[in-house]
Amino acid sequence: MDASNQLPDYIISATPNPAANRAPWYKNTAPAYAGIFLWFVFWQDAAKAGAPGGTLAQGLGWALLSLAVAAMICHALFYLVPGLFGMRTGLPLYIVGTSTFGATGGFLMPGFLMGVLQFGWVGVNVYFSSLALSAVIPVDAKIIMVVWGALAAFVGLKGIQYVAKVATYLPLIPLVVLLWLFSKTAGDVGQFDAATMIAAERTASATTAAPLGHLGVLAAMLTYVVGFFATAGAAGVDFGTNSRDSKDVQMGGLIGIALAILLTAGFSLVIVAGVAGGAKGVVTSLSSFDLIPAILGKDTAKWVMFLLAIAAFPPACFSSFIAANSFKTTLPKVNPFISVGIGTAISVVLAVTGLVAKAVTVFVIIGASFGPICGAMLVDYLLSKGEWTGPRAGFNPAGWIAWALGFVVGILPNLHAWNPSIPDVPAAPVVAFVVGAVVYFLCAQMGLQSAVVPLPKKS
Repeated sequence: MDASNQLPDYIISATPNPAANRAPWYKNTAPAYAGIFLWFVFWQDAAKAGAPGGTLAQGLGWALLSLAVAAMICHALFYLVPGLFGMRTGLPLYIVGTSTFGATGGFLMPGFLMGVLQFGWVGVNVYFSSLALSAVIPVDAKIIMVVWGALAAFVGLKGIQYVAKVATYLPLIPLVVLLWLFSKTAGDVGQFDAATMIAAERTASATTAAPLGHLGVLAAMLTYVVGFFATAGAAGVDFGTNSRDSKDVQMGGLIGIALAILLTAGFSLVIVAGVAGGAKGVVTSLSSFDLIPAILGKDTAKWVMFLLAIAAFPPACFSSFIAANSFKTTLPKVNPFISVGIGTAISVVLAVTGLVAKAVTVFVIIGASFGPICGAMLVDYLLSKGEWTGPRAGFNPAGWIAWALGFVVGILPNLHAWNPSIPDVPAAPVVAFVVGAVVYFLCAQMGLQSAVVPLPKKS
């Protein structure tokens, strides 16, 4: 049968990004990824973990080491293979993913799923940004949430090219803020003592909960960082299409992902430790964002928070833009204003109701969704010896079984919070990745991969 009769038009018509359009890692991949981690919603809660002392319970050194492990896992396991796939094929994620999930299945996963989950990010962005804006603007935060979400969706649909230009400079705001907060608190880091902080926190909250052990801190950091990064890791395929060679892919990840994570979240950890050290362990919050008034004073802090919220607008627009592109591909007959409008409305509802207030919960859901995708893609890459096989027919069973089992394992922490009788899973996004990888390999060995459909030769 002719290949053109077995493949959807979106695959047949896909054209690789030519070499002439590619550029060095420091002009595209690294700054684009670094901008993601400069978003204050990522770094603000690096010290939080739902237990006394948070991720600082075993000391600042162990927290930073755990952060470094999480950063390298993001680079090496979640980003590198997608980036290399993109570099070698020049094709975007929703095309490359068809070798793992099938020509028909890849249309939904990761294509459509990527678009849907972007609205989770829009909701998180809307919620935290609006709260910061309401501290300066005399308008109810919920009203700001509606306006903020609508503007982000509109710009994402119609004017992303202008947002991209502004976003070149806005990420400098959180970078300057982090350096400012660091300079104000670094002098007291030497006075930080985890045991003193835990004792003070227990006294203030009248809790007898135990702090995290060393493995608990590591697991919490992996959940936080990897969960946040999971969708961006799979999107490494799209970033890779702009890379000239494997060195660009490697350096873009090492600098834009691993180093950016270590610096932004690392500064946040040091800031919290510095405040605790200077106050003999007494801190009102483990969030570096919440501590800004205590560090800079209330009057200065509200304007700093305002600027951090303004700097968060481009990420909201980019999320809307990615969602719009996904829906235009997977729902070509639906007006994108309708599909994106519905998604944005859901994002605003999630923000207004406060359901996205616990960012870690959102990170776990996203990690559970994309962890097994990245794991399956890694094994697909290894089995094909680094070469993209091309699309597989229909729904590739190996990919879908791997994703389903990985997702079930990855979502267990959220289910455990709802019903304690359901078992918990530490470092769930990473475990979901491992399950996805192992199951895909086993399915491939059992012959559960659909046949590769050759791409028609283009004249």
